[in-house]
Amino acid sequence: MEGLKQFPIGMQDFAQIRRNGYYYVDKSDLVYKMTHTNRFYFLSRPRRFGKSLLVSTLKCYFEGRKDLFEGLAMEQLEAEWKQYPVLHISFAITKYTDLETLEITLNNLLSEWEKQYGIANESKNEWGNRFARVIKTAYEQTGAEPVVLVDEYDAPLLDSMDDPDLQLALKQKMRKFFSPLKDLGGILRFVFLTGITKFSQLSIFSELNNLKILTMDDDYASICGITKEELLSQMQPEIQALADRQEMSYEDAVTALARKYDGYHFSEQSPDVYNPFSLINSLSDGELTNYWFATGTPTMLTRLIGKYRIDPVTFDRGFEATQDMFDVPAETATNPVPLLYQSGYLTIKGTKKGGRFILGYPNEEVRDGFCKSLMPCYATDDVVTNDTFLMKFSDALEDGDLEQALTLMRAFFSSVPYNAERQDENHYKTLFYLIARLCTPFVVRTEEASAAGRSDMVIETEKAVYVFEFKLDGTVDEALAQIDGKGYLIPYLGRTDADGRAKELYKVGVNFDGATRTLGGWKVRQGQAYA
Repeated sequence: MEGLKQFPIGMQDFAQIRRNGYYYVDKSDLVYKMTHTNRFYFLSRPRRFGKSLLVSTLKCYFEGRKDLFEGLAMEQLEAEWKQYPVLHISFAITKYTDLETLEITLNNLLSEWEKQYGIANESKNEWGNRFARVIKTAYEQTGAEPVVLVDEYDAPLLDSMDDPDLQLALKQKMRKFFSPLKDLGGILRFVFLTGITKFSQLSIFSELNNLKILTMDDDYASICGITKEELLSQMQPEIQALADRQEMSYEDAVTALARKYDGYHFSEQSPDVYNPFSLINSLSDGELTNYWFATGTPTMLTRLIGKYRIDPVTFDRGFEATQDMFDVPAETATNPVPLLYQSGYLTIKGTKKGGRFILGYPNEEVRDGFCKSLMPCYATDDVVTNDTFLMKFSDALEDGDLEQALTLMRAFFSSVPYNAERQDENHYKTLFYLIARLCTPFVVRTEEASAAGRSDMVIETEKAVYVFEFKLDGTVDEALAQIDGKGYLIPYLGRTDADGRAKELYKVGVNFDGATRTLGGWKVRQGQAYA
């Protein structure tokens, strides 16, 4: 469709975006505020949330490239446009599987600066001495205070999380490299560090204790990402184009985008923030796809899944946490919550008195992608087998054929490799949940509350509601009796489909057989809320 915005898919260079007329969500007012308030900052945000673009924007600003900010808020805010020497460092350019890779990266950076400022390398591998000399020479030659911008500082540490000895060696090299930032702080105009994980004073910046941490600062909660206000005020034509392509109304398209990509909150008073990578891809393609997860599951997530027994149901419902439970250095954490939060798989869903937060999945894209990443831990690691089963199970539910769906489930459970340590009742329930959750677009709820208790699971399709109760080595009659006795079906009386017809209600008792490690039997009863 003509006249739609040209989104900078995959671009992180501010100058390229501005020169070539790509759409830019104006964050320059926050850039101005930040650069005129303090001098040393750290910001953590999930991957693909615009950290590199923010660093590039800062680079262009401090280089005095006024023409690139024409029409933006910065044009009216900045009057001087002074030029500073900018030392830009990105650790996101490679994978750090050994110490030599880091040494090559540091040497290349320093050699480039030394060539630029005519410095002879007399210190060889003394990284801190060489970096200090670059900073001092840049200051002496230009008469302006240098600016240091560090993007993805923690990439080497994340790449080495499963190798403590390598991680320690990398930390030591990086600590030496960055040591001048504290001693030469008096001649530095601005220092800005980004990463995924929270800055740790016990890590590579042990001496740099004057950083202003913006990660949970209300004033900068929207500095990366696209807010609901920015979407609705600036992208109406693109939303309408998506609606037309998907054959839905404009309002339904707004709802679908929010459900799929919104939901991030980075502070107590944070506005709604959309995943920018997924959002602009969706509006560009006219599709509602899991773009963020489609770019590849991070290796650190795979490692976490292998190390901890992660319960996706808890994350789906949301759980209470203090800030000390999730906004802490990931490398010192004893559970997966800090890294999952900092990586964008969990976010702040609400706040409570006493400094408590509610954490949970930010949106459907993350929920579904996370559940799919967990499937191999509870079932088989054969993606084709998993996906083939999920498609058949989904089709059976859509056709209202619960007997076929449960028969497929029994066969699939039988194919799961035996693991005596994990196959308890919760293991079966979690696997059942993952399967049901991935069979979108069905609504799946776990431990749904009624007046007298909580049902194990509810699956709601377009035309029916299925309330499940599970037993391990029990009986299906016991399960059905519990549904009746606790009134689990009552909350769904009066549910209607899109045409206003009452949805069919089903009670499903399921028994897991510990000996055969699959579904031992089930009974389905249709109708009333009571027996």
